[in-house]
Amino acid sequence: MSIVTLAEPRAAAAAPQGIRTTYRDAVREAVRSAMRSDPRVFLMGEDVGKYGGTYAVSRGLLEEFGPERIRDTPLSESAFVGLGIGAALGGLRPIVEIMTVNFSLLALDQIMNTAATLLHMSGGQFNVPLVIRMATGAGRQLAAQHSHSLEGWYAHIPGIRILAPATLEDARGMLPSALADPDPVLIFEHALLYNLEGELDAGAGAVPIDRAAIRREGHDVTLVTYGGTLGITMTAAGQLAEAGVSAEVIDLRVLRPLDTGAILDSVRKTHRAVVIDEGWRSGSLSAEVSARIMEGAFYDLDAPVARVCSAEVPMPYPRHLEQYALPRAEVIVETVQRMVNPHAA
Repeated sequence: MSIVTLAEPRAAAAAPQGIRTTYRDAVREAVRSAMRSDPRVFLMGEDVGKYGGTYAVSRGLLEEFGPERIRDTPLSESAFVGLGIGAALGGLRPIVEIMTVNFSLLALDQIMNTAATLLHMSGGQFNVPLVIRMATGAGRQLAAQHSHSLEGWYAHIPGIRILAPATLEDARGMLPSALADPDPVLIFEHALLYNLEGELDAGAGAVPIDRAAIRREGHDVTLVTYGGTLGITMTAAGQLAEAGVSAEVIDLRVLRPLDTGAILDSVRKTHRAVVIDEGWRSGSLSAEVSARIMEGAFYDLDAPVARVCSAEVPMPYPRHLEQYALPRAEVIVETVQRMVNPHAA
């Protein structure tokens, strides 16, 4: 690990001014900035034009860039993802928006059998510089066809990069980095984050898309999470601190390729790990993270790796059942307390 020493700022230098914004606006500004700086970039998807996007991310872009670059598509995910692949092969830089992760399954053949494999199948001749954005996650009472977290499925596929921005900085900065990648990148934006508000540096730009981030340092337990569960994990870490337990929170950010080194470094320090994942427990990303911890840091563990995941059911519609099915801060706290003090009543 390199150590960077920062010089004292000059008296005349002003700190970057923060702007109050939302996750939604940060994504929109990332799209707008990319389209202004590169004429090859265009956005297409269902209702991205006149309607302004299902989650209002593209509102105002049609008026600024016109219908040639903000393209409404038919309700056929397979067709417009395939079109995006063709456009990428033709030298453009398409941003394809899929309304919700559940609907992305209709384009799974295009994503897995074409976008992810074409570089390999062509003997390295054809890259597919395609970016696909989609909403993921539950918590909005949209029931079982609009609410699941399937990004872990996509993280299983070689040939694509999987991103899960959980902060304003990543919402703003992951897209330009994804557009610069010569290979397909899928960005999963948790729908509950679109209204997230906070301060963002006015000069915020591209961020690295190859490593995890430590969102809170600690020494008693490592909490590994990403995307929409970062917020409840940070809440749980705060509650644990009040109880005298120091939790380190790792935001994976990049689900493929996983930053295994960051995970193992933290676990070797804390000797305990809990993985929080809104996906189902069976065959989940949490299972992969758990396996890597067991393979790489088994003798550093003071307790078995634990997981907090969604219930193994289609997402319920009633709010109280939906909330019960999802990972919750109190469950994280209880899991850690049992791990730290296994003999407590």
